[in-house]
Amino acid sequence: MVNHSFPVDFLLLGFSEHPGLERILFMVVSISYLLTLVGNTLIILLSMLDPRLHSPMYFFLSNLSFLDLCFTTSCVPQMLVHLWGPRKTISFLGCSVQLFIFLFLGTTECVLLTVMAFDRYVAVCQPLHYATIIHPRLCWQLAAMAWVIGLVESVVQTPPTLRLPFCHHRRVDDFVCEVPALIHLSCGDTTYSDIQMAVASVFILVVPLSLILVSYGAIAQAVLRINSAVAWRKALGTCSSHLIVVTLFYSSGIAVYLQPKNPYAQKRGKFFGLFYAVGTPLLNPLIYTLRNKEVKSALRRLLGKAVDSRESQGNAA
Repeated sequence: MVNHSFPVDFLLLGFSEHPGLERILFMVVSISYLLTLVGNTLIILLSMLDPRLHSPMYFFLSNLSFLDLCFTTSCVPQMLVHLWGPRKTISFLGCSVQLFIFLFLGTTECVLLTVMAFDRYVAVCQPLHYATIIHPRLCWQLAAMAWVIGLVESVVQTPPTLRLPFCHHRRVDDFVCEVPALIHLSCGDTTYSDIQMAVASVFILVVPLSLILVSYGAIAQAVLRINSAVAWRKALGTCSSHLIVVTLFYSSGIAVYLQPKNPYAQKRGKFFGLFYAVGTPLLNPLIYTLRNKEVKSALRRLLGKAVDSRESQGNAA
């Protein structure tokens, strides 16, 4: 039965068919969320407080960390409530806001990762002109472009999705309000929505990923021409963290938004959606921290200053 009026609320099924799994996921998601808050906040603070990290690379990295903080916070608290207790409902307004934020921040991250790939391309392929090309004003312009594109995409795609003729049962087979899940909830003709989602997925997933691959193709060619082992390690160290993050984010995003329409793909997409909503924001700061000597050095300097300050206060007392 089709509900042509705006529904009062939705029922987010999540993993309710596996009650035992829900309790395990509650613990995993809770710990992951706390670590995500600490890790991404730490990246932002280090980028702001340490003068040695006042460079384009860490400017974009702090943008990514702030983006991940907002992205995971838009869904995890509500997800934890649903995982812990029997209440699985979300209001139509809450679902609308969540859908808008998910599209906004998800698209922004796609563009921002592309911008970071361009930054790495210039750093490796044009090292002598890096400071001239990637100047502070361009950094702000590129970051602003990523956020504006994300906002425009969300403004364009959110209203048509919310105007779909939803089925009367209002059961969303997902843990958040996402475009694929809401399209699946519709009991009317979804041809236009499917086409719109496919076109949007090409622009926000396929095109940025293609640009990233082109950038890394050029980087690979430049690295292969390097005869110095030290330069090899430096080039690979510069790009490896970003490449790992790109692989994790895009593989899970493509699995959700470019999946075939069948029940198995939908169940699989739910787990991939959980990963990019919870796992990717957690792993990003870990990848950049553990694989980046400059970030680890900045963290040691910050901790050293904290210890020295505490010792000074103790001696003064």
